[in-house]
Amino acid sequence: MTAFFQSLGMTYEWAWFAATIAGILLIALPLMLSVAMIIYADRKIWAAMALRRGPNVVGPWGLLQSFADGLKVFLQETIIPSAANKGLFLIAPIITFTVALMAWAVIPFNSGAVLADINIGLLYILAISSLGVYGVVISGWASNSKYPFFSAMRAAAQMISYEVSIGFILICVVLWAGSFNLNDIVEAQKGHGLGLVNGFVFNLLLFPMWVLFLISSLAETARAPFDLTEAESELVAGYQTEYSSMSFALFWLGEYANVLLMCTLNAVLFFGGWLPPLDWEPLYWIPGWLWLFAKIGFFFFVFSWVKATVPRYRYDQLMRLGWKVFLPMSLLFVVLVSGWLMLTRYAV
Repeated sequence: MTAFFQSLGMTYEWAWFAATIAGILLIALPLMLSVAMIIYADRKIWAAMALRRGPNVVGPWGLLQSFADGLKVFLQETIIPSAANKGLFLIAPIITFTVALMAWAVIPFNSGAVLADINIGLLYILAISSLGVYGVVISGWASNSKYPFFSAMRAAAQMISYEVSIGFILICVVLWAGSFNLNDIVEAQKGHGLGLVNGFVFNLLLFPMWVLFLISSLAETARAPFDLTEAESELVAGYQTEYSSMSFALFWLGEYANVLLMCTLNAVLFFGGWLPPLDWEPLYWIPGWLWLFAKIGFFFFVFSWVKATVPRYRYDQLMRLGWKVFLPMSLLFVVLVSGWLMLTRYAV
């Protein structure tokens, strides 16, 4: 893209700057539209599983419902509690929303189609996803209200608990792929399953890691059955209780952008990313980004399915699962994967 802007007569510096801004907009604007659509899809899936119709009034088949909701919150008054820390209260949703967008910089949508093709892409995502908790913690503390504060403490403990096991799961993937670069990780999955199937998920040592990663993804994004930060029967609405108008909407946008990110990571790390399911030449005629979007859609359906059907965990069950089940299992598989690679690939 830099070469295109240079062909318009720009210097290299300005062409690089224009190409970077264009790349950011090409990711951010469709992502915001996707968030509006997956909120609609979420509600439709829940409705179908409860034998209801879901949104069906605003626009054809209710497709414009999310935009009507967005307009409604945009026109509402932003109310700041009198005892709140106003600066932190307003900056918390901005942090949540911004951090949710930053992680998409290293996501490859096709071979080479990535904003920042860096060698430590996976480490970057792990670091950025860890920052998401700050928006929740700051919002809970700045609200100067006990229910948001309880929610913030829960969120901090929950995200730390599951990020530890996610870190060890990612180590297994990196060991097998031999790279932190997401493009290289996807390429390493080509024909991985018996030379026919693309994806680490068909590896007997990495399949349990995918199951752990999927469940940890639900916990990391505070989706049901791990939505203890928003448990309405205990905490009213959790950390966003005191928020209204666009500050409330930014939390929603950030939350669903994170959900989409976790769906994408499931596809990229374990299901071959933009590669077709089978290593069969005719399937490569279909553009890679279509395969990636189809896999993201499948995982989002799974996320919605779980939310619609699985009851919420108790908090002690949530912590026990993270520290006493996932952490030992992920540690064990780091040892198994590294041992197997030393015996087979490196012949030690």
